[in-house]
Amino acid sequence: MGKCISNESFKDTGLAYTLRLIKGKYKMHVLYALMEFGVVRFGEMKRYIGEISFFMLNRTLKELEADNLIKRKEYEQLPLKVEYSLTERGKSLIPLLDGLCQWGEDHKN
Repeated sequence: MGKCISNESFKDTGLAYTLRLIKGKYKMHVLYALMEFGVVRFGEMKRYIGEISFFMLNRTLKELEADNLIKRKEYEQLPLKVEYSLTERGKSLIPLLDGLCQWGEDHKN
């Protein structure tokens, strides 16, 4: 007998897990920027996204780092220099991001 939806739960699916990692107003912006530009400094990221506050960008970066999707490299210098890049786990999202970008290009007009 086939699957019965009453016995299933969306929260247990791979899609639900992926959405939990990338949900949020700016996470996809950050992941896209890192996919396109490789290593990005905090100030560059803020300028690239535009409307994001310092607090929200900091929070978004910390969440992505906690989920091991991005890595933070801090340089011991003044002024403080911090760079962000994708981890190997984050890089594994590139095909998904590429697919979303292509879909948008194909359907935006």
